Amino acid sequence: MSSNGREILVQVRNLKKHFPITSGIILQRQVGAIKAVDGISFDIYKGETLGLVGESGCGKSTTGRTMLQLYRPTAGSVMMEGQELTDLKGEDLRRMRRRMQMIFQDPYASLNPRMSVGRIIGEPLQVHKISSGEEQRQRVRELLRLVGLNEYFINRYPHEFSGGQRQRIGVARALALNPSFIVCDEPISALDVSIQAQVVNLLQDLQQELGLTYLFIAHDLSMVQHICSRVAVMYLGKIVELAASEVLYGEPLHPYTQALLSAVPVPDPVVEERRHRILLKGDVPSPANPPEGCNFCTRCPVAFKLCNIEEPEFREIQPGHWVACHRV
Repeated sequence: MSSNGREILVQVRNLKKHFPITSGIILQRQVGAIKAVDGISFDIYKGETLGLVGESGCGKSTTGRTMLQLYRPTAGSVMMEGQELTDLKGEDLRRMRRRMQMIFQDPYASLNPRMSVGRIIGEPLQVHKISSGEEQRQRVRELLRLVGLNEYFINRYPHEFSGGQRQRIGVARALALNPSFIVCDEPISALDVSIQAQVVNLLQDLQQELGLTYLFIAHDLSMVQHICSRVAVMYLGKIVELAASEVLYGEPLHPYTQALLSAVPVPDPVVEERRHRILLKGDVPSPANPPEGCNFCTRCPVAFKLCNIEEPEFREIQPGHWVACHRV
């Protein structure tokens, strides 16, 4: 149980995922590492949606996959329902996988084109030996109805569906084992704007109906504000700010969060004209060679000497509002 009295479902502590850079054709040796996720800590409360935002390549998807043990972490801890996931192997990990699932970004690449919808959604039930035959087909029909698709689609193939329908099939597959935690890895970024709202509404309805907990990874900051109760901002493998959605959008404290939110268009020409747009200098450094001190110091408009020497501590400034910045 957390300090605010809410039950913690997933607890992440000092999580790291470094991909080795090797040299040599026959005798390969490691010459460096890409620090995709570099020591992040946060909690996800039961029944909430935590948003994870940041620009491309900052490590959002790697964080989600490492939490689910699709990538094994280099260091750190991931606890779910009191169980340490990083220690689990084989059958123990497979049993735990029923409790956590993933909805992938690309609805075109994440479904096997050679399998019918019935086989795609029923595959988790078969792998975990939960049901087979007519019982499995009944469960697949039930899942299709749950995500707003016609149960008669069971014998069709992925190429016969639109992007939005394919993503609903992906959602149905994720729900097949009755998980409690789902990582939504940019589930709407590949869809038309008109379809995005439908998929988000579906995810919210399912959350209320089934008591689900989401980690919602996204680029679209206005959509994250709409769907997430708390938001974590990531930059170059580290979380720089974490707060309740209304606090983060109303009063961002980290210079990177301020720059990100200044780029979100406001549908009011008067407000838009008065707003100050923060343009960051330079490019994002390579995760293989991050800067000394604060990761953001090379682009920060308010950086000073200490920022280039010492990494800022990720600390709680106000109840529930965490920031990693020397200026705050």
